[in-house]
Amino acid sequence: MIAGELPPPPIARTMNMTLTEAKKGRAVFRGTPLFDHYNPLGTVHGGWAATILDSALGCCVHTMLPAGTAYTTVEFKVNLVRPLFDNSGPVICEGKVIHFGRTIATSEATLKTLDGKLIAHGTETCAIFPLGSKG
Repeated sequence: MIAGELPPPPIARTMNMTLTEAKKGRAVFRGTPLFDHYNPLGTVHGGWAATILDSALGCCVHTMLPAGTAYTTVEFKVNLVRPLFDNSGPVICEGKVIHFGRTIATSEATLKTLDGKLIAHGTETCAIFPLGSKG
């Protein structure tokens, strides 16, 4: 996706976010919240932050998978510590793998403004399984 050889998933367009870096155990997204992402209270919906966090949390696990293996999120937690607005500008979300085992992986991510202010952080647990398995 980063090289443009694969199209980004539709959620990336909807959420106005892009995968900018991926290497073993790490994934970075850049996103800009829009007015279209507002909740009834006049701030960006917490689901926007949760979505970009979930993307980084899952993609960093994906970077660790051997061929023929897949993952799925089984649990994730988000802490929202500062509101976002449509004039907040771009934000960076960095996910890192904390544990990668045979059947379970865990990761953590932060969502920050370009000047380093923490917006949200989260953790995730993923199940690891062979492709084509029926669990």
